[in-house]
Amino acid sequence: MDVSRICAALVAIKSENPPGDTSGVIEYIRDFLDARGIISTVTDTGGGRCNLVTRGPKKPLLLCGHVDVVPALDEGWTHPPCSGILEDGYVWGRGATDMKGGCAAMLAASDMLVQEDHELPATLAFVCDEETGGDLGIQYLIAHNLIAPCDCLIAEPSPARHPCIGQKGLCRLDLKFAGTPGHGSLYPTIGVSAIMEAMELLEYIKSLHNREFPMDEKLREIIRHSSEVFSEEFQIQEGSDILERVTFNPGIISGGEKINIIAQHCSVNLELRIPWGCSIPDLVIDIRAHAQNGTIVERIVHDPSLTDPDCEFAAVVCREVEKVWGGDVFPILQWAASDARHLRCAGFQVIEYGPGELATLHGINERISVVSLENAVKIYRGILDTYSKKTETS
Repeated sequence: MDVSRICAALVAIKSENPPGDTSGVIEYIRDFLDARGIISTVTDTGGGRCNLVTRGPKKPLLLCGHVDVVPALDEGWTHPPCSGILEDGYVWGRGATDMKGGCAAMLAASDMLVQEDHELPATLAFVCDEETGGDLGIQYLIAHNLIAPCDCLIAEPSPARHPCIGQKGLCRLDLKFAGTPGHGSLYPTIGVSAIMEAMELLEYIKSLHNREFPMDEKLREIIRHSSEVFSEEFQIQEGSDILERVTFNPGIISGGEKINIIAQHCSVNLELRIPWGCSIPDLVIDIRAHAQNGTIVERIVHDPSLTDPDCEFAAVVCREVEKVWGGDVFPILQWAASDARHLRCAGFQVIEYGPGELATLHGINERISVVSLENAVKIYRGILDTYSKKTETS
C-alpha cells in the first residue's frame, strides 16, 4: 500500500494531546494489521488513550512510534491541520512529521514483508502520549511486560543521513515563591515581592548556561558532529552550546494579586535540558539554594541517555540509511526528549530514525515529503531484512 496514503489517512484522524484520545488512529492501525494477518493487543488507559502492540513470540527488534500529536489552531495553515491532503509532493497536516509519517513508513515496510510471505522479525508498538511524557504509553507497556528489552527503532523524525543515538536529560521544576504583601507604592522599601524573588532566581538560571561539564573525548566528538548537523538543519550558530550546556525555559510564570499590591505569590514552571556530565541532584540543590522565599514543589527528572555508537544495531541502521541516501552517514545526539529515555532505562538499545521535515515540526503547515516517506520505507525494509536473516540463522 502507498505509504503517502497511509500517512494521509493517519493525519486525517484527530489525535491531539491534550486531550489525548488516540482511539481512532489505533483502530485504523489495528484494522490495517488485521487485514495482513498481524495480530495485536490494544490497551485503553482511560479517556481513549489507546496503545497497540503486536502479539507473538519475543522478537529481536521493536519498531515503535507515537500516534498523539501536539494541538494545532486552524489559523495560518495553507490546508486545515487535519486535512491530510496530498499536494505538491507533500502530505500536509498536524503530525505529518511528528510522527505519523514515521508510523506510516513502519506499517508500509511491514506490509511489504508479509506480502512476500516473510515472517515479521519485529514487534510493532504504537503509543498514546509521548507528547505529554509517556506515562500512559510507553511506560505502561514496559510496566505491564507488553514489550521486552531488545534492539528498538523509534521512527521519530531525524535528519536524513543521521540516526539519533542519545538525548540530553530533562529536569522540570515547579517553583512557588512567597512574598510579604503591602501597598505597591512602598516597594522596594517595604515588603517582599514574590514576583521579584522569582526574577532573581531566573537571573541565576541564566548563568547556568555558561557552565561547562566534563565529558570524554569520544562523546565530545559526537557532539561536535551533531552540532554541525543541526546548526545546518535549523540555520543556527553555536550549535555545540545546545548539547554541551544547560538550556532552560521558564515556560509558565504566574503571580501577583493586583497591580497596586506587592505580590504575595508567584509560581514558575521551569524546564531545563541537561547535558552529559551534569549532575541533576547537584543542580537542583544549587537552584534551591538560590530560590530565596521559594520552594520546589514538584520535580520530574530524566538523566541524559545514550546508545553505544559502536554497537551492531547502530551499524545496521547507518548501513541501510547510506544505501538509500548516500553521502556521509553517522549517528548524532539530540537536544530534545522522547520515549527513548524510558526504553533505555528499561534495557532497550534504542536508535531514533524517521522521515520528516524538521523545520515544520510542531509548527504551522507541518508536512512531510513523499520522497522522505518512500525512502524511510526502503530503510526500514532493509533493517527488517537484516533481522529476518538473524532470526533464520539463530
